[in-house]
Amino acid sequence: MHDGADGTTRDAILAGRTALGIELGSTRIKACLVADDGAATVLAVGSHEWENRFVDRVWTYSLDDVWSGIRSAYADLVADVTRRYGVRPETFGAIGVSAMMHGYLAFDAADELLVPFRTWRNTTTGPAATELTDLFGTNIPLRWSIAHLHQAILDEEPHVPQVRFLTTLAGYVHWRLTGRKVIGVGDASGMFPIDAATRDYDAELLRRYDALVGDRLPGASLAGLLPEALVAGRPAGELTSEGAALLDPSGALRPGIPLCPPEGDAGTGMVATNSVAPRTGNVSAGTSIFAMVVLDRALESVHHEIDVVTTPAGDLVAMVHCNNGASELAAWAGMFGRFAAAAGTPVDVDAVFDVLFREALEGEADAGGLLAYNHLAGEPIAGLSEGRPLFVRTPDSSLTLANFMRAQLYGVFGTLSLGMRVLSGEGVALERMFAHGGMFRTAGVAQRFLAGALDAPVAVGESAAEGGAWGIAVLAAYLSAAPDTDLSGYLNDRVFRNATLDVVEPNPEDVAGFSAFLDHYRAGLAVERAATEAL
Repeated sequence: MHDGADGTTRDAILAGRTALGIELGSTRIKACLVADDGAATVLAVGSHEWENRFVDRVWTYSLDDVWSGIRSAYADLVADVTRRYGVRPETFGAIGVSAMMHGYLAFDAADELLVPFRTWRNTTTGPAATELTDLFGTNIPLRWSIAHLHQAILDEEPHVPQVRFLTTLAGYVHWRLTGRKVIGVGDASGMFPIDAATRDYDAELLRRYDALVGDRLPGASLAGLLPEALVAGRPAGELTSEGAALLDPSGALRPGIPLCPPEGDAGTGMVATNSVAPRTGNVSAGTSIFAMVVLDRALESVHHEIDVVTTPAGDLVAMVHCNNGASELAAWAGMFGRFAAAAGTPVDVDAVFDVLFREALEGEADAGGLLAYNHLAGEPIAGLSEGRPLFVRTPDSSLTLANFMRAQLYGVFGTLSLGMRVLSGEGVALERMFAHGGMFRTAGVAQRFLAGALDAPVAVGESAAEGGAWGIAVLAAYLSAAPDTDLSGYLNDRVFRNATLDVVEPNPEDVAGFSAFLDHYRAGLAVERAATEAL
């Protein structure tokens, strides 16, 4: 973070020689302001906590909460700028919006939302996903937008005949800010399959889908419902007066600021970890956890554990996506924090995580026979349509705080590792794996365990905690450089040129220990399935 004392920085903020990134994560909306200095130095940040709601058996966020949260995060960023630099920003060089991918936001001809936002966490689209996977010859995960639309058609939901526009959360926010119905190609690849040659929706698969549904989608072809897909660096509209008022009701923010194509959190994670070139990869850990590996060739087979998406530049990526990440871990940390407070020694949240994470280093390599399942929501890779978080142990296991915390951290990586073993079986080459997300802020713990789980070196950079909000700010800054360099060159030669990385090699004891844990974890999934049937 910049020290705030530089008058040149104040002048740059006032002149708009900056880029603003806004990312809507599952539990936090973050705003990140970066300098136009080539390295995208973080100048200020803002955030707003929020949570999805489980209403009528659907995971959702209200659109009112979307906008109140964005305004709150933006106001928090402005306050941080004012505190650090003594000025209030009125313009930016560029803005970018990113958000959790997939899901279902359907609008009618009057641009009214037809049904509450169905997020990526909903796993009720099994029949649709199966039918489309067979039709397309490529894996269509339960959370993809096309699976949600097709399930609505199969269920004959009454709103379907009125659908005139489908988009993602990032696409929706961008539309309201600019008036343009566009989307970044990486985010688009979580709506419908992308053709690597055209870097656009696959025309042949669009044709097959239209033939399949016929008049069950009256008066529309699928292509006419989807937002226009754009690669990184393409102009994607400008902030309108209405959009400026949505971000900043005070009226200080001026319209006319260019926006980059809106992207999904997977794409911004790739940018934040400089993982957009073939044979690079990254792991992003939050409410969900996913790994992305940029491919140098197409996969040979269809695997239900693997999604094929793209980088923000349109290159193919193998994605192992797990619906459940660090939320259950955070719940346990919250309980331990409450215990400390009740005992008369309150500890702040970051310190609770730091103590618990470091205690996990003292645990046995296989977590002492303890098992932790973080499944708050359904988990397709594990064959679970609903979630039941569980902590399980046998009578001869070793129940200590160190083993308990190691099991909880291992559990975050459990389902992810099942999918990564499928990629290994395909012979996918991986030269480096970067990690980002809040759980990697405690140095040398989650990073070390992930290296053991993947049996590969894991790097964490200075941008790890800012994550996707910084990544979309970088994509916004790339708008002005795009005519002269491709995205990979821009990241390598400018943004990450002098970046400091902390690389952890896999510890053989951790590799063996996690492998033993994973064997027990896989066997214990029978307990998970029984729990979903009984509870």
